[in-house]
Amino acid sequence: MSTVSRPPTSAPDAERLVVPPLPPPGPLVRRVLGHPRLIPHHRLLVSVLLVNAGVLGYVVASPGPVPVDTLSHAALVNFTLAVLIRQQYVINALFRIATAAPVTWPLSVRWALSKVYHFGGLHIGGAVAGTLWFLALTVRLTHDGAPLATLLVSWAPAVVLTVVALTALPPLRARFHDAFERVHRFGGWAALALLWAQTLLVAHDRGTSPVASPGPWLLALVTFSIALPWLRLRRVPVALERPSSHVVLAHFDHGVTPFAGSSTAISRSPLTEWHSFANVPAPGRSGFRLTVSRAGDWTGEFIDELPDTVWVKGIPTAGVANIETLFRRVVYVATGSGIGPCLPHLLAGTVPARLVWAARSPRATYGDALVDEILAAQPDAVVWDTATDGKPDMAALAHAVWQESGAEAVICISNRRLTRAVVQALEQRGIPAHGAIWDS
Repeated sequence: MSTVSRPPTSAPDAERLVVPPLPPPGPLVRRVLGHPRLIPHHRLLVSVLLVNAGVLGYVVASPGPVPVDTLSHAALVNFTLAVLIRQQYVINALFRIATAAPVTWPLSVRWALSKVYHFGGLHIGGAVAGTLWFLALTVRLTHDGAPLATLLVSWAPAVVLTVVALTALPPLRARFHDAFERVHRFGGWAALALLWAQTLLVAHDRGTSPVASPGPWLLALVTFSIALPWLRLRRVPVALERPSSHVVLAHFDHGVTPFAGSSTAISRSPLTEWHSFANVPAPGRSGFRLTVSRAGDWTGEFIDELPDTVWVKGIPTAGVANIETLFRRVVYVATGSGIGPCLPHLLAGTVPARLVWAARSPRATYGDALVDEILAAQPDAVVWDTATDGKPDMAALAHAVWQESGAEAVICISNRRLTRAVVQALEQRGIPAHGAIWDS
């Protein structure tokens, strides 16, 4: 029996759905683990900090003063973790490994593997721990009376790293996102250059060969990892289609056909601002599309000005929806332009899926062509027009369609507040649910 009822005389694009309320949450342990503060992202962050605390305890308990090399190496190992875990090739490798599990494995195991996109917790944990270790190293060098030049190139990156860490705090990052992005990029580059100078000067002060220490090798790895996407920087043509003042469909065909579920970063000013959007390749066609919705100054100017070219860098990178292959059947829940990351998976049809899409006047906003393409791939899609039916309870709607379709998991692509609400509500009821992590 259908859990989402429709009046039989309604037209498909104007159906008013009757959504049953959510059932009560599951056991206490499920409610606790489903809380946003205890998501895998935060567990990974805490795990990194606990490992570092254990190392610190071991070092402090050892006889004699803490060696300068130990402080330096601990800082650089953590910085290397923070940088490498965000490297595009590493991200794609993590997704390939996690999604290699067959659907015959127990759901609990596949559920755990599907949280691979929470790797940002390792990034934050490594960055915070590395900064704390480096501050300890700087204080130690000051206490030991290191040469002035060494102290200058120690305190300078310590200050820069602290500022980068503070501006990355979620409240400041959300309120001053453009400033955060610039501080993160230019501050990170400045800190890397200063860390090179500091590492080489400390080796010179001690009369040791830099190549005999792991420090320069770790810095070389970090430098290569950061530089690699920029080595693929290029300016490419883009054909823009504006079905409404709210959205632009950007068409690219410059020799790259990305895999479904990946994302591409684009920019009009590569040194100052980058924005990532989900790639929408079409089966049997070269190139891809991006759905750009008006969501701030940059996207607003992009939609209004319709540039002929943009900058791209790096490679297509896996996103949260790539975990779909871990499940026999999934439900995609999207609002507005969140349909963009869902569409390539729906078109590819690799995994049986059901779509729930809530948007304001979908045809007027996104164009008949796109809506018809979606309905051709998903004839049973639940398309909720918020202009006529108001905003639905997306968690209850997702649960109802999950139950009706016999799916194993739900993937939600929406804004931060709604994504967290849907994921938390479903996870607390024992349903594998997934959505983007913004604090990584």
